[in-house]
Amino acid sequence: MTHKYNKQVFALLVAATFFSACSVTKTYDTPQVKTDGLYRGQNVTDSATMASQPWQTLFTDEKLKVLIQKGLDQNVNLKNAIQNILQAQASLQQAKLAFLPTLSADANATRSKQSSAGLNFPPGININTLTNTYKLSMSTSWEADIWGKLSSSKRAALAKYLETDAAKKAVQTQLIADIANNYYGLLALDQQLAITQKTLESRIANVETMKALKEGAVVNGAAVVQSEASRYATEVSIPDLKRSIRETENAISILLAENPGSIDRSTMEAQAVPSALATGVPAQLLQNRPDVQQAELAFRGAFENTNLARTYFYPSLTLTASAGFSNLTLKDFFDHSVFYNLVGGLTQPIFNQGLNKARLKTAQSLQIQALNNFQQSLLVAGQEVSNALYAYQTAVEKEDSRIKQVAALVKAVDYTQDLLRFSSATNYTDVLTSEQSLLAAQLSGVSDHLQKMQAVVNLYRALGGGWK
Repeated sequence: MTHKYNKQVFALLVAATFFSACSVTKTYDTPQVKTDGLYRGQNVTDSATMASQPWQTLFTDEKLKVLIQKGLDQNVNLKNAIQNILQAQASLQQAKLAFLPTLSADANATRSKQSSAGLNFPPGININTLTNTYKLSMSTSWEADIWGKLSSSKRAALAKYLETDAAKKAVQTQLIADIANNYYGLLALDQQLAITQKTLESRIANVETMKALKEGAVVNGAAVVQSEASRYATEVSIPDLKRSIRETENAISILLAENPGSIDRSTMEAQAVPSALATGVPAQLLQNRPDVQQAELAFRGAFENTNLARTYFYPSLTLTASAGFSNLTLKDFFDHSVFYNLVGGLTQPIFNQGLNKARLKTAQSLQIQALNNFQQSLLVAGQEVSNALYAYQTAVEKEDSRIKQVAALVKAVDYTQDLLRFSSATNYTDVLTSEQSLLAAQLSGVSDHLQKMQAVVNLYRALGGGWK
C-alpha cells in the first residue's frame, strides 16, 4: 500500500515537472521608446556626458563641497529612501524563501475525559474514559512552482527592490541640485546686498550734494526732496534682501538636517562656470536618469504582477509531510509510537473565476498605467534637459549686453551729475532716472550670472548626474 502511495506522489511530481514547462507567464522585455528629438533642436552624436562626472569634480567651491557631503550624510529624505531599500530587500528575501519548503515542530500533551453516558456503551462494560495523549512531531510543506507563480512573485519583488534603489539615487541627485542651487542663490543675494548697500552710500552722499547745490541756487527744493526719496527707496530694499538671505540659509539648513543657522560660504566672484556642457545622446537618459530607471522598474514590477494574476487561474500542487511519535504513556513514548503521513494534492478553487478575472483585469490596467508613466518620465527628462540648456544659452547671450548696459549707465550717471552741477541743460530727474537704471542693471547682472550657474546645476541633474 505504501509503495503504491509513493508511486502516486511520484506521479504528481512528474506532472508538476511537465506542467512547469507550460508556464503561463510571459518573459519581460524592456519597452521600446523613442528618444530622438528629446533635446529639442540639439542634434547630439557624441556620447560624452557631464552626467558621468562625479559631483566632487563638477563643483570647485570647497565650502559647497562640504555642504553637499554633509547633506548626503544627514538629509532626512535620503535616510528614508535608504530605509525603503532595506524594506524592499526584506520583501525580496521573503519571495526567495517561498521556493523552500516550510518546516515546523509540534509538541503537546492532551488530557481528555469522556462522558460514559455519551459513549452509548451497553450496561456492564467498564471503559476508561480518562486518557492522556503525548505527541511530538515535525511537518513540512512545499508548493511546486508549476505555472511560474513563485517566480513571478520573486521577479516582482526584485523589480521593487531595484526601484527603491533608483528612487534613492533620484533623491540624491535632487538633493545635490537643491543644495547647490540654494548655495548659489545665497551668494547672489550677498552680492545684490553689497551692491545695494554701496548704492545707498552713494544716495546718502547725493542728498548732501543736492542740499549744497540748493544753497548755491543750482537746484531747487524739489531736487533735494527727490534725492531723499531715492535714498529711502534704496534703503527700504535692504531688509527684504536680508530676509531672503536668512530664509535661504534656513532652507539649506533643512537640507542638511540641521537647526536653522548661518551658512559658511564664499563669494559669487569666486565661482567657476564651465564654458562647454556635454549632454550625450538622449538615449543615455535611460541609463543615467534614476527617476526614468525607477519608472521602468515600476513597469517591470507591474508586468510581473500581471504574470502572477494569470497563474491564479490554474491549480497549485502542494506536497505535505509529517512524522513523529504519539503514545498514551510517557514511559513507553518511543516504543512502537512512530507515525508519518505524506500528502500530495492539486488545489483548484471552483468559485474564484470572477475574482481571478477581476485580479487580472486590475493588474493589466496597472501595467498600462506604469508603461504610460515610464514614457512620461522620459518626456519630462527631455524637457528638463532642454530647459536647462536654453537657460544656460540665454544667460550667456545676456552677459555681453548686460556688461555694455552697465558701462553705459555708469557713464550716464556721471554725465548727468556733471551737467547738473555745471549746466542748466538737465535736472535731478535725469540723474535719478539714470541712477535707478544703473542699480536695476547691476542687480539684473547678478541674476543673469545666477541663472547661468543654476542652469549648469539643473542640466547636471536633468542628465542624471550626481549618483555615480
